[in-house]
Amino acid sequence: MLGAMTGVDMDRVPKHVAIIMDGNGRWATQKGEDRIFGHMNGAESVRSAVESALELGVEYLTLYAFSTENWSRPVEEVNSLMDLLIKTLVQEADELFEKGVSLRTIGDLTALPEDCQKTLAQAKSTTPIKCRLQLTLALNYSSKWEITEAVKAVVAEGVSAEDIDVQTLEKHLQTADMPDPELMIRTSGEHRISNFMLWQLAYAEFHFTPVLWPDFRKEHFLVAIQDYQNRDRRFGGVSQHSNK
Repeated sequence: MLGAMTGVDMDRVPKHVAIIMDGNGRWATQKGEDRIFGHMNGAESVRSAVESALELGVEYLTLYAFSTENWSRPVEEVNSLMDLLIKTLVQEADELFEKGVSLRTIGDLTALPEDCQKTLAQAKSTTPIKCRLQLTLALNYSSKWEITEAVKAVVAEGVSAEDIDVQTLEKHLQTADMPDPELMIRTSGEHRISNFMLWQLAYAEFHFTPVLWPDFRKEHFLVAIQDYQNRDRRFGGVSQHSNK
């Protein structure tokens, strides 16, 4: 029904969608508010993205929530962001579980406040019997950091140079147990990927929208899916349909 109503081909929905949630600060500034006001309203957009993914049958949704570069922001904003993350997880954990959403993270969590780490661990410890969607939050995440850590792990295992191949590195990435994203969405009109999943996005389709993240809703998610399905995806010059 949803596919017929929206023009989305439900047989060609990407299995994994990644989103760079950008524009919270600009959205708040436009309204004469401080930046944390934008982050607070961005939480509703996360809820909408999760609901859209569930309705469309997307199996993996990865959200770029906090990069290693974000530590350079004002201390008050960073602290507010961490508090907001904790409160949101506490409020949403039960509902996510009931909807069949499992939560995981990628990134270096050791740098996060201890109470934030505990809340994350608790939220991730409960997995629904039937998982419909794996929601991954990229927190204190940097793709260059992730790849560096993967190389370190390979070296620590004593793998010889001649035995290292693409598969060797892939299995040491934090996303080793999930498929690469087929679609990456970035809001706010920026046209870059900002150190996000550099390895995993090698063959993804990119959708850039001028919509600021707090305004991002289901209709925008559907537009991105339709854009993806209209692409003639090519791998080494071979045309393929828009799903793997």
